[in-house]
Amino acid sequence: MFLTNPGGRVLLRRAERASPPGREHLCVLAALISLACGAPEEGADEPPTPASEVVRNGAQPVRGDWLVLWSLADPESLNPITSNDSASNQVLQWIFLPLLDLDNETLKQRPLIARELPEISEDKLTYVFRLRDDVSFADGQPLTARDVVFTLKVIKNPEVRAPHARNYFVSVRAAVAVDDHTLRIDLRERYFRNDLVLGGISPLPRHYYDAENLLGEISVEALDAFAELEPEPKERASRFAKQFNENFHRNPLGTGAFVLRDPETDIVTGERIVLRRRDDFWAPDDPRHGDAWVKRILIRIINDREAALVAFKGGDLDVIGLTPLQHLRATGSARFAKRAEKKVHVSPGYSYIGWNQKREIFQDPKLRRALGYFVDKQSLIEKILYGLGVPVESPIFIERPEYNRSLPAHVFDPEQGKALLAEAGWKDTDGDGILEKEIGGERVPLRFEIISNSGNDIRKAVGLTVIDQMKRAGIDASFRVIDWSILLDKVKKFDFDAVILGWGMSVTPPDAYQVWHSSQAVPGGSNHVYYRNEEVDRILEAYRVEFDAQKRKQLYDRFQEILHADQPYTFLFMQNAITAWDRRFHGVRWYPSGGTDLHEWWVPFEDQKYGR
Repeated sequence: MFLTNPGGRVLLRRAERASPPGREHLCVLAALISLACGAPEEGADEPPTPASEVVRNGAQPVRGDWLVLWSLADPESLNPITSNDSASNQVLQWIFLPLLDLDNETLKQRPLIARELPEISEDKLTYVFRLRDDVSFADGQPLTARDVVFTLKVIKNPEVRAPHARNYFVSVRAAVAVDDHTLRIDLRERYFRNDLVLGGISPLPRHYYDAENLLGEISVEALDAFAELEPEPKERASRFAKQFNENFHRNPLGTGAFVLRDPETDIVTGERIVLRRRDDFWAPDDPRHGDAWVKRILIRIINDREAALVAFKGGDLDVIGLTPLQHLRATGSARFAKRAEKKVHVSPGYSYIGWNQKREIFQDPKLRRALGYFVDKQSLIEKILYGLGVPVESPIFIERPEYNRSLPAHVFDPEQGKALLAEAGWKDTDGDGILEKEIGGERVPLRFEIISNSGNDIRKAVGLTVIDQMKRAGIDASFRVIDWSILLDKVKKFDFDAVILGWGMSVTPPDAYQVWHSSQAVPGGSNHVYYRNEEVDRILEAYRVEFDAQKRKQLYDRFQEILHADQPYTFLFMQNAITAWDRRFHGVRWYPSGGTDLHEWWVPFEDQKYGR
């Protein structure tokens, strides 16, 4: 899973991969946040566009033009392993490709960099991947199995700042290059998602990311037992991690069809990122293997949603994620329809208020449950989302069978909230209108700040509405928006009271370990509310090695029951995604999971706008 970009909800639909390894994303995109489970627009439940309709009037796709996308914030980092936000992923997904992909229509795995699906031992503890022999990195160097082994070394190195990725590779014991194009991965235990996780590895060029060959003589197996390494190899592994963590924020290099040619000119903070198509791409004219028909991807950074809509209407953006208000009131004219098409579509994800349990007051689940009673989810959906969303009670994609539909709704009930607060010991003893409680021998007021990212009007409206209800109950809550990069830094360091954010999810079988296991409650980890529960840990561990889908559901039913009782998050809603795009693009297909694949988009010669 990855933290959703501040506010955008556009689209790129490439199949699930670990790019960076372990990051779940199926409908990955310029800015992913939510899901179409509410009232869909007419035709939203129709099957994908037939392949014959991708070609209009008998025309075949042609190369040319640019695709101008929008991001509300700059990427946190373009390091393909350590980054974990969708603004970064919006760039990296064009640069890195995985061993295996998911078919857009069937969602079944298919080879991409690999020549074929892996050979898997009967006990599911050994995977053998055979790679294509024509794949190259953007600097022209050929891909070999040793690059894949190197990528696993990077992930397994505990001093590389990637706990969000590393948790998916806990079962990997060893990996070796059998020959230039054959890779064997050995596991210590089975994991039911290993087909997706291992197939989702996006190889890094070892000659580029480890020019000193610091990891060259250190095996994956040795890194798996890092504490037992001898001093000299441990020092080299640590030195590599320091360089890798610090030196690759703006200069990614991968096997994909696009390249960041000159970071000095192609990255302008707060303005743009430019990606150019490789003339020597190894799978030309083949969107299934990562090529695209456009010659350039231009990502404009516009940190205001209304300004972005003005830019789209003026022709300065080709694709935009709309808010419900923009969809209903600002894009319904005949003039807009002449230039653009719109789609309400599925985009799995959810929004939440996270209560930081590093703060002593939030360590009491009774307080967290009480605070949830001051959140009117249905009213938020009706008044802020204009009905384009559904309330949720857990972190599992609501359309997955693992979602526990027996959970009682956490309803809006301020009186119940006040009663729970009193039961938890919060009372106004001095008559100042603010509840307080004795903690550690001191009277502590019920005072905290909720933060979220600037530019996201929906999260801002949620925050202001929620604190208004809380203040009426004697809770001294405040709300503040801050820049996305500053917000991420605070979240990584547990430097906040409460936060309104969102997680993007996959439509494939879930694995909640990354966000909810106590081992991930570390600086830079995804368990940024510092939630720790021994039973949850046991469930998440047992779930990973259970291959019976019904037994996994039973485990996750209990997992969701515990979260529902503990309320480390106040789960809010899954929101419909609304996308508008320029009509000059052909090849726009919408797939069963609700996404579209931008690699398939193309523009006839006569309609091309840029680079003619």
